[in-house]
Amino acid sequence: MSKVFPRMSRNRALQGAAAGFVVFGLLLWWLLPGEEPPGGSITFATGSRGGVYEEYGKDLSDEFAKDMPDLKVDLETSDGSQDNVARVASGQADFAIAAADAVESFAIDHPVEAARLRGVARLYDDYVQLVVPRNSAIDSVADLKGKRVAIGLKTSGVRLIATRVLNAEGINPVKDIKPFSYGIKDVDQLGHTIDAFFWSGGLPTNGLKALAETSSFKFVPIKADFVTKLHTQSAANRYYRPTNIPEAAYDGQDAYAVPTIAVSNLLITREDLDPRLTEWLTRTVIRSRDYIGGKVHSAQLVDLRTAIYTSPLPLHEGAQRYYRSVKP
Repeated sequence: MSKVFPRMSRNRALQGAAAGFVVFGLLLWWLLPGEEPPGGSITFATGSRGGVYEEYGKDLSDEFAKDMPDLKVDLETSDGSQDNVARVASGQADFAIAAADAVESFAIDHPVEAARLRGVARLYDDYVQLVVPRNSAIDSVADLKGKRVAIGLKTSGVRLIATRVLNAEGINPVKDIKPFSYGIKDVDQLGHTIDAFFWSGGLPTNGLKALAETSSFKFVPIKADFVTKLHTQSAANRYYRPTNIPEAAYDGQDAYAVPTIAVSNLLITREDLDPRLTEWLTRTVIRSRDYIGGKVHSAQLVDLRTAIYTSPLPLHEGAQRYYRSVKP
């Protein structure tokens, strides 16, 4: 038997329609700022193939195309954070993703060039992931001595933090281990040409997800006392903080949380980039969070409330305009 719903009064119908128009108007305001989208071309440096930087960068580029159809985005892979900071500072790239520790290290070593750098948004955290085969006898950083260890590409953020972690344990990265300049695309060498693999990236990283489908591995804990040691090494290390790799971050692997270190990632640019363009890009980064987050888990952690904290870099003028426009 069909049910007859009560007839809606004319006033209630009008009120409902008005409310709908308000919501629709707000949506249009969010998506269409009332001006012609900027065009031109930019170069965006991402990261190594198989890493979260590359995956997130590709998805962001697709979203930029939706909001700014006349903007050409040239995506470039790179070694990672250290490489990206240098590219933006030198003008080889206009935008890039980089970890805060790499930005600070560049600023310490190259203060004049770093003065041109600006922040667009704080994005998500990288987790240091020290990976060994499941049956490995390596249970601590100290156990890496004398082993074959992948410490990241030469100008990657992985190389930066892996070197610092080893030094904090009193292990010389050149003399006390056999170092390999491997990136995430080489993680399948774990248990073959290498005994351990350092990676610093969002969770989960596709390269490790793929490895989890064919091999069994475990994470070596990097305990909270390492952060204290790191903080005493350099001012750039103040961005490291203790955290945990959540249980089952990778299917079929660790069934418990593992202590490690995290560092925040930033979207960076230069002071001379067009403020209107940067404002639009910032808007797209925030608007696309949920959609991209459905594909790249780390993107779910982009938050309007924390995006403005791009230390050690001041916010770009265009990014400031966007954040002010949405401030409650």
